Amino acid sequence: MIVTVTPNPSIDRTVTLPAQLTRGAVHRVTSVTNQAGGKGVNVARALTLAGVDTLAVLPAAANDPLITALQAIAVPFQVVPTLEPARINLTITEPDGTTTKVNEPGATLDAATVTALTDVVLAAADGADWVVMSGSLPPGMPVSWYGDVVAQLAAPRCRIAVDTSDAPLAALCESLDRGAPDLIKPNGEELASVLGLPADSLEAAVAQGDPEPVVAAARQLIDRGIGAVLATLGAAGAVLVDRNGAWLATPPPITPRSTVGAGDSSLAGYVRAEVGGAVPPQRLQMAVAYGSAAAALPGTTLPTPAQVDLNAVQVAPISPIPATR
Repeated sequence: MIVTVTPNPSIDRTVTLPAQLTRGAVHRVTSVTNQAGGKGVNVARALTLAGVDTLAVLPAAANDPLITALQAIAVPFQVVPTLEPARINLTITEPDGTTTKVNEPGATLDAATVTALTDVVLAAADGADWVVMSGSLPPGMPVSWYGDVVAQLAAPRCRIAVDTSDAPLAALCESLDRGAPDLIKPNGEELASVLGLPADSLEAAVAQGDPEPVVAAARQLIDRGIGAVLATLGAAGAVLVDRNGAWLATPPPITPRSTVGAGDSSLAGYVRAEVGGAVPPQRLQMAVAYGSAAAALPGTTLPTPAQVDLNAVQVAPISPIPATR
């Protein structure tokens, strides 16, 4: 069982343009789609498509269209009741794959709802293989929430993955002495920012053929207790670093249609491979294959296993650097 947690779920509305977006102009769209979204929901959707036993935990209001959307795609879920409906996140896609996102802040959660969501996550973790917590935090939720839950899940009853950014990621990394996740999945900019590096420095280094700065950055977090770092780097691929080694995966050439959900698909691919008994390089290979497949699909469409081409992803070891503890 994989439990995904989405504190700030959404309805993802994707608008497809027939030409390049022009600021200040009037545009007519070729299509509009609405899908259940939020990063953890996307992970649950991808795993459900792969036949992996999954439960999506999220806050939502009664009769929220988000609930109807989840029911329509047969994703098992458990809802913590809220008073406000889920936010709507707008994605504008252009013919060349350029994606513009406009995200609402989300429904405000009061202290009682935050406590209820925490309790549901802790209860669902019993018997789970993984708890995957993803995305931004909504108004009203303390920025330390991911770190708080990781600390309470620190007993070895399941593995924990966290995929977040900005202040929640910084807060998590500042609380690793209380408990550390088994996996984090930052992109290059997020990994750089949490360590005080220039935002584009890591992805640029890999694009120039040098993954060592990514490995060194990930090692700083592993030395502080995190089990593994899966750093997704866009067209440059991804790097996986754990205590035993580091690997670089190069994606196949694709025609990008939308990058929305690509990182979530990568995380789903990693978890799917891990529960299937794959070793780290194979987990990385499936992660990148899933992310590449998602980027080649429109809107927030997520790939089925038949759309994932493992053999198109090349994985190579990076010189191992032992962790210091």
